[in-house]
Amino acid sequence: MSEAVYLSRLQHYLYCPRQFSLIELEAVWEENQFTAEGQVLHQHVNQAGQQSRGAIRTVRALRLSEEELGIEGVADVVEYHRQADGSEIPYPIEYKRGKPKTHRADEVQLCAQALCLEAMLQTNVPEGALFYGEVRRRHNVPFDAELRALTQQTILACRAIIASQTTPKAVYQAKKCRNCSLIDACHPQDFTKSASQWLATQLAEN
Repeated sequence: MSEAVYLSRLQHYLYCPRQFSLIELEAVWEENQFTAEGQVLHQHVNQAGQQSRGAIRTVRALRLSEEELGIEGVADVVEYHRQADGSEIPYPIEYKRGKPKTHRADEVQLCAQALCLEAMLQTNVPEGALFYGEVRRRHNVPFDAELRALTQQTILACRAIIASQTTPKAVYQAKKCRNCSLIDACHPQDFTKSASQWLATQLAEN
C-alpha cells in the first residue's frame, strides 16, 4: 500500500479537495489567523503523556494507525474509561478552535481516530468528543453507521487523489476561499492551473 493518509488531512479534504491536494501533493502550506489559533490551542495537548483520575486514564498525543485503511496520525487526547469488569473503553477527543461546524469534517477526522483505535486495540469505540475553543465545551460525537461510512468514503477519495497525482481544479466559494490560508497559492479564480503551475507563471511574468 502507498504512503498513509494523515488523519488531519481528511478534514482538509472535506473542507475542500483542492486544499487537501495542495498540501498532500504539492507541499503547499501557509499560516493565517485561524491556523495560528489552532496551533495555540494544541500546544498543551500535543505534549505526550498520561495521567489517571478515578476511573479515567487520559493519554495525550497518542500515535494512531490503521494499516488496512491506510491512515495514520496523532490523537490529541484519548480517555480510557474503566468499566466494572476492569476493561477500558477508549474515548478520543479532538481539540478545535472556533465552534461546532455545519459540515462534518471535524467529525470525520475524529471518527478516523476511532477506526484506528478499534483496529489497534481490537475493541469497539462507540463515541468521542470535539472540544471547541470558542465555546469551551465538549461536543459529543456518536460513531454511528452514517458517520463511519462517510469517513471510509473520505479516506478512499483521498487515496484516489494521491494515486492520480492530480490536483483538482478550484471551485471558487467566496467565504470558504477567503478563510483559507492557501488562497494566495491556490488562486481559486483561476480554474485551470495547479498551484505550482500558477506560481511558475507568476515568476516568469515577473
